[in-house]
Amino acid sequence: MEFTEGMSQVAQAFEMVGVGILIVGALLVTWTSVVALIRGQPAYEQSRIRLGRTLLLSLEVLVAADVIKTVAVESTVESVVTLGVLVVVRTVLSLSLDAEVDGIAPWRRKKFEAEQAERGLSELPPHQ
Repeated sequence: MEFTEGMSQVAQAFEMVGVGILIVGALLVTWTSVVALIRGQPAYEQSRIRLGRTLLLSLEVLVAADVIKTVAVESTVESVVTLGVLVVVRTVLSLSLDAEVDGIAPWRRKKFEAEQAERGLSELPPHQ
């Protein structure tokens, strides 16, 4: 087996794991939401948070797959530009999902946590 063929299979495995995380995560979120609703508990907010975290993890794995594919398999200018665009889009999406899930922008988290520690609190801001 050639190196590029092996790396192509590794990249494809990463892609399958990323999609698997998305599918399993969505099914688990759906299941826990249904169980919460049956028990008469609010489900929307926790479901949103869990689905957002699932999307973030899946995006990270898919970015890794794209990096492997571009660096080890398709080292052309076109593939590098495509990777750059994908990474930028996925990074922006990840940042916005992270801010949406946690209720605070990632670059403000450290300052917020330090302020909360001074007040003796440890929670992130409530979602709106």
